[in-house]
Amino acid sequence: MIQVYRLLFLVFLMLLWEGVSRWFGVEFFISRPSAVAQSLWKILLNGVFFYHAGITTLEAVLGFFFGSLAGLIAGLVLGRAKLLADILDPFLTAFYSLPKVALAPLFILWFGIGLPMKVILTAAVVFFLVFLNTYSGVRNVSREQLTILRLMGAKERDLLTMVVIPSAFTWVFTGLRLSVPYALIGALVGEIIAANRGLGYLLSDAASQFDTAGVFAALVGIIALALILNTAVKLAESKLMPWKANEAEREVAV
Repeated sequence: MIQVYRLLFLVFLMLLWEGVSRWFGVEFFISRPSAVAQSLWKILLNGVFFYHAGITTLEAVLGFFFGSLAGLIAGLVLGRAKLLADILDPFLTAFYSLPKVALAPLFILWFGIGLPMKVILTAAVVFFLVFLNTYSGVRNVSREQLTILRLMGAKERDLLTMVVIPSAFTWVFTGLRLSVPYALIGALVGEIIAANRGLGYLLSDAASQFDTAGVFAALVGIIALALILNTAVKLAESKLMPWKANEAEREVAV
């Protein structure tokens, strides 16, 4: 029943938007749903949307992969090496405090405006979300359990594979899930700043031509892509952590 209410609410919003745009003559600023639908249908039919969406997806996925991998490794290493974590703490804090968008001009100088620049910028955006969650997960592992296993003769590799990584899994996937929209943001920001392809470019190009309907059409495409990527992460989480999915189902049932 909730789905019906959501659909009705969406229809109400579309009708309200259409009415306000037509009655108050503000189509230039907010367009209208019918014009947005026409613009979106046009770029879907001629393949323009799929081309640019494919570029953005590639940038976001590659940046997500490399940023997550680096964050996972750094989180595991520093989570297990407290002295090293204490040494690097001020440097990591300084880099974390820096808005990653500010790195875009530097990355453009180093790597140009092609794929590598967007991937590296996206990886920089994703890195800390995964790193901080992984680090927290590793640091929250039961010390008593680790001590007992050491007394039983377990080596560091055994502790890592049998206790640390499984215990930190929930934290890691929280970081991965949070990183998905930021990976897309990193790719889009790179495209808006300097690019000749991608959804960010499509968005900025429509804006430069004062094509409000085109801007909204690009935004709809970006939202759809974000939902697809987020769903993919949730599916991976449900496959790798089935017990968490079962817990969620029980909570909904209650």
